[in-house]
Amino acid sequence: MIGAEQKAALLKLIREATEGVQAPEATSAPQIFAEPTAGIPTLSEFLNLAMQAEASDIHLGPYSPPLMRIHGGLTPVYADAPALTSEQTENLARQFLQRDQLKKVEETGGVDFCYDHPELGRFRASVVRQRRGWESVFRIISGRIRTMQELELPEVLYKLVKYHNGLILVTGSVGCGKTTTLAAMVNQINHERSDHIITLEDPIEYVFQPANCQVTQREIHHHTDSFSSALRASLRQDPDVIMVGEMRDLETISLAITASETGHLVLATLHTSNAARTMQRLLDVFPVEQQSQIRTMVSESFRGVICQQLVPRADGRGRVMAMEIMTNNPAIGNLIREGKNYMLPGQIQINKKEGMKLMDDSLIDLVRAGAITQDEGFQRAENKKQFAQWLAGGD
Repeated sequence: MIGAEQKAALLKLIREATEGVQAPEATSAPQIFAEPTAGIPTLSEFLNLAMQAEASDIHLGPYSPPLMRIHGGLTPVYADAPALTSEQTENLARQFLQRDQLKKVEETGGVDFCYDHPELGRFRASVVRQRRGWESVFRIISGRIRTMQELELPEVLYKLVKYHNGLILVTGSVGCGKTTTLAAMVNQINHERSDHIITLEDPIEYVFQPANCQVTQREIHHHTDSFSSALRASLRQDPDVIMVGEMRDLETISLAITASETGHLVLATLHTSNAARTMQRLLDVFPVEQQSQIRTMVSESFRGVICQQLVPRADGRGRVMAMEIMTNNPAIGNLIREGKNYMLPGQIQINKKEGMKLMDDSLIDLVRAGAITQDEGFQRAENKKQFAQWLAGGD
């Protein structure tokens, strides 16, 4: 952690630079500053501070103290850290943005990219213009890809990455660790097989070092226009495994399903909270007249859905993974083909011996182990009535 003297000096700089500043009215016009704002920490100092605090993100917003996200919650960099001004947050952004990125913020109001610091590593960055000024948010990316063993991923996931074709989906809300799980699975393939892996990302976060595989990493908006155009091009590059950072639209989803049917293993992410909603989301993007055909294709090509969320530990020391897992078998495939997604949770429960698990069962296991509190588990449960009954019965 940062020393007490450094912390005090940093706080003093922020206070001196922001003393007597009041928030502007909502109608105030943005200003342009050509020179760096004196008296506040540099971006490198802010990022270094967040890394030492083991934060996942740092927020530098106008008329708010610098904030860090630690174990899922936002907290000021110090207990009494003063607010930054709109001038300071805009100047901070202008000092690290490249010319094309700066132009995009000025023309469209925001830009997302990967910020590669020569000493501190890689950060997923987002800069936007909002009501009070410019705001920058940085997600800290670990320089090392954690293995599936280190993440303590279930045994069934090792079976999924052994497939040579089909569709594997990792889903969940923003910040739930989808990218980390996906990177661990891709890196497992990288070390186990002799294949060509293509990753399509926005932006590139983890950098894969080729082990036994050839690894091609492409960044959307930098190496290609869109996920769909990159995915279409990748099919002509002799791939074995394709990782799609996010399936956002009809064309990308359609191409991913087609690729999974034509001898490629496709790993992708979606922002869905459970397996049934994931299947429904895949179908909902297609026109009604195509859905029957798509259900048949997905029922045959899909290998597994991993839905995850990070839950604060009961002891306050970080977060723990809760995970819903659904793999394909004849019964699951038949329900998908017939459009009976509402019956999937029941089949997941029936097939526990195959490694499947509902999110609520995962939460119950964590409560039993003392990893999370009963209240935390209840708040995150899908079926709260059933979860409450379990809490009351204790079995």
